[in-house]
Amino acid sequence: MAASEEEPEASTEPLDIACGLEDVPVSVWPPGAWPEPFQYTPAHVAGPGADVDPAQITFPGCLCRSRPCVPGACTCLRQAENYDADTRLQLLGSVAGRAPPIFECNALCQCPEHCANRVVQRGVQLRLQVFRTRRKGWGLRTLEFIPRGRFVCEYAGEVLGFSEARRRIRLQTPRDANYIIAVREHASNGQVMETFVDPAHVGNVGRFLNHSCEPNLLMVPVRVDSMVPRLALFAAKDILPEEELSYDYSGRFLNQMDGEDGERPDNGKLRKPCYCGSKACAAFLPYDGSLYCAPEQEPPPPHVSQGGKA
Repeated sequence: MAASEEEPEASTEPLDIACGLEDVPVSVWPPGAWPEPFQYTPAHVAGPGADVDPAQITFPGCLCRSRPCVPGACTCLRQAENYDADTRLQLLGSVAGRAPPIFECNALCQCPEHCANRVVQRGVQLRLQVFRTRRKGWGLRTLEFIPRGRFVCEYAGEVLGFSEARRRIRLQTPRDANYIIAVREHASNGQVMETFVDPAHVGNVGRFLNHSCEPNLLMVPVRVDSMVPRLALFAAKDILPEEELSYDYSGRFLNQMDGEDGERPDNGKLRKPCYCGSKACAAFLPYDGSLYCAPEQEPPPPHVSQGGKA
């Protein structure tokens, strides 16, 4: 994909939409414009109905004080190293079959802050810019080259319980932008772990990412302090400066899929058009009807192996 065609000129405005809460400021384009107000948070916060406070530390720390964190010696590295020497993700999606779970060293670990198994928790390390697109509202792009496998940002916001996520979805009108994402992780024993995140009012820079049917980012659940996954977005390929950043809202990109297509409209809901512009564009944004079901109904079986916007 070539550099963004929607706004060819990038800016390094001093305004920081992250309010100084990231190591690198996130600028806004065009000058003088500003997205709708929201409270910035670099990581998840507990919302209504959340079973676990994402800020609570529930994992024990490793004892790697005098040696590097390596598989077999570090309790945080269950199977293999998560990142290479350049902090790039080792395994991307189904390239190697079902991806193993990723655990980073946490606040209780005795390894140093520069440990190679601490990447997502460091937050945004790249020059990113929120910009106004012609047809998709606000979007997010990079102001520098991003190599394949590099961590870009999280999709952070309020972690909700299922009932609260469904309540918020049902209050939305067709004109409202939907930020709620339902992530379903399939364990080898058949268990499905669900996480619902809403960055509409409390969120980070990831809330500005648009959908693409041929995205350049891949969402991967990464656990640091607790079982609540941090929804980390990694570069699925080399990304050029000024290129818009995007991911597949359905979670299908580079993930093995189970069951039938779960994006068929339910209850007469209108599908929203997709403006990603890719050659493989499906014409409509992905749709997950599980949060639209009637209160007395149980949600249908999940259709995605990881990720999906309602």
